[in-house]
Amino acid sequence: MRILLYNPDNGVTRNFMPHLWMFLLQSLTPPGHEVILIDGNAQPMDEEAIARYVREQKIGLVGIGAMTRMVAKAYRMADAIRATGVKVVMGGPHVTEEFEEALGRNGGPRHADAVALGEADETWPKIVADAARGELKEVYAPVDEFGQERKPKLEDYPAIPWDTMNLDQFNLVPKFLAPLLRRVPQEWGTFRIVPVESGRGCPYGCEFCTVTGFFGDSIRFRSNESVVNELLMLKARAKNERGQIAVFFIDDNFAINVKRTKSLLRAIIAANAQVYWVAQISANLLRDEELVDLIAASGGIWIFIGMESIDPANLAAVNKGFNKPGEYAAVLDRLAQRNVFAITSFIFGMDNDTPGVAERTLQAIRSWAPGLPVFGLLTPLPGTPLYTKLEAAGRLTRPKHWLEFKAFAMAHTPVKMTIDEAHVEVRYAWDHAYSPQAIAHAVHSFAHKPVSYRINILISRICFRGIYFPQMNFMAWVKVIAENRRTIFELVKEAFQTDWGAQPAIPVNAVAAASHGNPETEQPRPS
Repeated sequence: MRILLYNPDNGVTRNFMPHLWMFLLQSLTPPGHEVILIDGNAQPMDEEAIARYVREQKIGLVGIGAMTRMVAKAYRMADAIRATGVKVVMGGPHVTEEFEEALGRNGGPRHADAVALGEADETWPKIVADAARGELKEVYAPVDEFGQERKPKLEDYPAIPWDTMNLDQFNLVPKFLAPLLRRVPQEWGTFRIVPVESGRGCPYGCEFCTVTGFFGDSIRFRSNESVVNELLMLKARAKNERGQIAVFFIDDNFAINVKRTKSLLRAIIAANAQVYWVAQISANLLRDEELVDLIAASGGIWIFIGMESIDPANLAAVNKGFNKPGEYAAVLDRLAQRNVFAITSFIFGMDNDTPGVAERTLQAIRSWAPGLPVFGLLTPLPGTPLYTKLEAAGRLTRPKHWLEFKAFAMAHTPVKMTIDEAHVEVRYAWDHAYSPQAIAHAVHSFAHKPVSYRINILISRICFRGIYFPQMNFMAWVKVIAENRRTIFELVKEAFQTDWGAQPAIPVNAVAAASHGNPETEQPRPS
């Protein structure tokens, strides 16, 4: 068969990072089948276009994975594909929790011929074999001989052939710039952000998060050798293409086992496998000075930290009391001293939030080392303790909010503010955190560092601005550049007057936080 693996666009911005599940399932597909990957963020398609594609390319099976906020688009695309007579398999955290919805068993329309529940490392080869024989079942679940859920071990992780895989759709360098950028000292003919996982699972069980429910609270790791070999392969490919590459470790909490993480980082350094990388790490784990030293030495440039709130009462209420707001400044300073910076995520609309929460949060942010703050609204995702609690309390205003996805829109009633007030707060936070004045302040706070660092924070801030204010066309970019022209001019002038100083860290594309534009921490996985 020719198999299409499709991931819909994220519904917020075109900036993106590829989803790992597609690459992993491609590697797990039995021999004899051809697998094609399409990411809707890189190759926008509507229903008519995808239906035409599967007909013209003679696709025999389509696998669709989507997080909750993408699932309405995923359903529409699946409907269009099924109308051509091609079978559709759907999976992921949302479909795992709402598989009856996908199969049309709850009174709504049917969108999938089959669903893959949970992690599909073991079930995907069975799905392909059954589809090839015309014997596709409706539900595939990873269970043992006793009917108990079985989590795949990662010791025998499949080798993803990054060296030979067609990654053209994921190159972030515009084609017209590539010939010029191949000639600059750093060689930027291509630039890709590639997802890599070193482990799965999280024991914390935050109330709003889907991770523990989907991947479990038992942490599983790949071998150091396996991860290092993957990084070496990616590094070699970038060199051969005279380009650059950055890795996003999509582990739910990259340093959840600090001893193991230190071991992995030492192995990366010893093998000279350093690439620029980004990862998600809880603030409480970054107290460890040696860990932060190793992060910097191994290529870490940005750390995503789910701070969520500066109010301890809010954190305790969502089972995230291990976060200590009083430690946030020290954590960010510890990273900044090593030229590692933070993407900090905040959630508004928690039960202890009141009007003015955005400005109170911004006041704290302004006192910290500059980074990339991201703001979202508390979102009850199906299968989470938060959803169950709000449903029982009758506080859900849009129980099936994913079927009418609205970016940055609440689906339940907060306790100490109205829904409209919560919307005002998140708008205020984005407006003021990414205003030309705020961007200039962040850039100038790096006055003691080479100009390359200031260029890094400028580009990163402008990219991250696009999460809430999508820069979707040429005129939108012109407007942003015009608004920040003074800061841009100052940096360009200084760059031409100096030798650019130290090598700049690669600015993280907006996708590094786009999956957190809403507080939805489910990660793209094999599903």
